[in-house]
Amino acid sequence: MDRYPVSSGTEWESTVGYSRAVRVGSQVHVSGTTATGEDGDVVAPGDPYAQTKYALEVVADALEEAGSSLEDVVRTRLYVTDIDGWEAIGKAHGEVFGDVRPAASMVEVQRLIDPDHRVEIEAVAIVDGPG
Repeated sequence: MDRYPVSSGTEWESTVGYSRAVRVGSQVHVSGTTATGEDGDVVAPGDPYAQTKYALEVVADALEEAGSSLEDVVRTRLYVTDIDGWEAIGKAHGEVFGDVRPAASMVEVQRLIDPDHRVEIEAVAIVDGPG
């Protein structure tokens, strides 16, 4: 089965040994994605809603490069540093996914890679047709 990795081009991918996303057959798995801009700075520090929206834009870009889209997402996992922000995070997730409504989990974690990150998102998509 063909394996198609998607790279964001950051130095961390080769150092840590991961890909932004990987497509194998009809499945696309997107790695944990945070609100980190192309300059390496955290986008919207302290704002879980804005960080969720930004991270999902990055997820959408990775899916597109793998021949998929947000409409193909069947599962998301949201790791958050303060579960009290669940409504803002959930609102942003709902605005992006609308009628797609993937299976989703939101889990509070002690911390993420940068103390200014409030959310990290993983996604799985199933695509019709060949890879």
